[in-house]
Amino acid sequence: MPLQFDHTAELTNTRYAPLAALLAYYEAENVLKPLASVSSEERGSEYPLSEKLEQVLISILADCPYLSLVNTKLGPERHLAQVKRIERFADQSTLSRGLDALTQSNLEHLEHAVRQISARASQTRRHDGRAFLELDFDLSALPCGPQAQKGRKGYSSGKKTVSYAN
Repeated sequence: MPLQFDHTAELTNTRYAPLAALLAYYEAENVLKPLASVSSEERGSEYPLSEKLEQVLISILADCPYLSLVNTKLGPERHLAQVKRIERFADQSTLSRGLDALTQSNLEHLEHAVRQISARASQTRRHDGRAFLELDFDLSALPCGPQAQKGRKGYSSGKKTVSYAN
């Protein structure tokens, strides 16, 4: 069944339409397939470990800073779950038990799988090395000026920061 995005008369289908599109792409291109190499001895769960790991990733992409928010944010999202061809997302306790059951060997397999996934999209791996590779990130917490994009007053590493933007 092909995935379709369209306007409907319903009040809402999913709040996560961009995430649904991303997940559809991941499914079509088997982006998360390396996670299948991570297995567990855990028995009795309706979700295999690789599916739990995918759902943890989905929770991160759905802006769940804590697994405890999975139940309220992703629990009601039946249409988003259909993109993954599952009836519903696992609750936070199922995901937590899956993460708790990881052994050192599982973590090594997970690290290898994550490296495979990130290497696929890495721009630095395609850099030919004949030119400089610039990485620009700022951890200095310097005051921001009025032209700073989304600059605001805040707190960083024990120092108060000042915003000159209105």
